[in-house]
Amino acid sequence: MPDYESTPNLRRTDPEVHELLNRQKRHESSTLKMIASENFVSSAVLEATGSIFTNKYCEGYPGARYYEGNEIVDELEELARTRLKQLFAAEHANVQPYSGSPANMAVYRALVKPGDKVMGMPVPEGGHLTHGWGVNFSGSDYQRVPYGVNPETGMIDYDEVREIAQRERPKLIWIGGTAYPRVFDYGRAAEIAREIDAYLVADIAHISGLIVAGVHPSPVPHCDVVSSTSHKTIRGPRGGFILSRFEDRYQSVYHPNSKFNLAKRIDRAVFPFLQGGPHMNTIAALAVALKEATSEEFREYGRQIVRNSRTLADELLTLGYKLVSGGTDNHMLILDFRDRSFSGKDAAVALARAGIIANFNLVPGDPRKPAVTSGVRIGTPGVTSMGMREPEMVLIARWIDRVCKSIGDAAVELTVSRDIAEFCAKFPIPGIREREPALLSAVERS
Repeated sequence: MPDYESTPNLRRTDPEVHELLNRQKRHESSTLKMIASENFVSSAVLEATGSIFTNKYCEGYPGARYYEGNEIVDELEELARTRLKQLFAAEHANVQPYSGSPANMAVYRALVKPGDKVMGMPVPEGGHLTHGWGVNFSGSDYQRVPYGVNPETGMIDYDEVREIAQRERPKLIWIGGTAYPRVFDYGRAAEIAREIDAYLVADIAHISGLIVAGVHPSPVPHCDVVSSTSHKTIRGPRGGFILSRFEDRYQSVYHPNSKFNLAKRIDRAVFPFLQGGPHMNTIAALAVALKEATSEEFREYGRQIVRNSRTLADELLTLGYKLVSGGTDNHMLILDFRDRSFSGKDAAVALARAGIIANFNLVPGDPRKPAVTSGVRIGTPGVTSMGMREPEMVLIARWIDRVCKSIGDAAVELTVSRDIAEFCAKFPIPGIREREPALLSAVERS
């Protein structure tokens, strides 16, 4: 992170924003970041995000821009695309999506037409809004064909998915989610998609870094298209990307009059159909993150994420908590409070006051409304980036237990928050200790 004295212009120009920035630093330095979709990026990624590339407008693609003076950013975008293809062994890559949801919208526009049937996992089952949820464009522009998890195991039943697919014949099947703590079987999903001549699209927004680390299988050999955010477990900036095959297996079925291959249709769906000029500062930061992800240090980081998540889950199970699917294979776990008097929202608010930042979340079969829920989703990417390992996960589980046994007890929350602030001072967020000694001292005194 930029050090305390590296933003003098901001401090002079806008003291209010400068103070909010530093308050956020202090908050993140003294609490446990356990939202599964959040992480800490490196100082190099932050520097690229706030770089001079912010100033460049370059509508179009490398070699085919609609503005002049793009020779340098052409090289930058090609560098990011090349690194992405190499990292995931993909045929084609687009790094221009502004985030994960626009990336998924581009996938829809490239593959199917409004009104077509699309199959995906609903939000209450662990899926994403853009996989066909009713309040999202994907649920209003396309016919929704939902599949869920087995109510007993909390895991995807691929035999049931096959039965639904055979009956409904969707043209696109999504595999992926935001609150599914288990490994996805891309091979089985691909078999189902091939049987009905449907596109298979993997949304790896949450697990891209785990795939790179080798602790989750890659969807690239099995799927027609793969979409993702560029942050979360891959530790990049807030953006998105799309991987795809070059040729289209079903072009004659769905796009009989199209002269474009699959890769070209993906690119045209991103620009000019949905977006204007790309955010080159974000693409620069993504290129940096992708280089960092090639290291053995990053692969070990990904392995540690999973070890931490499993340790946390095991300790919570030992303490008597119920978890969706009974545990985890990846970076997250979901506490199930359906049998408790308090809601997921109650628990998430209490945990936040105690210094454990998570989010309330629907669980499969949830009787409560989405704004209340019966679950809390907890992730380990952020605390793993801070250098925490298995022993720290045991301590965190006990803090969670202490808060959840005393929902609404302000004294317990205050005590735990002080303990956590002292604890976090030993595990500073990336960039703090070596570049912000004054800020760190303030955190240690708090």
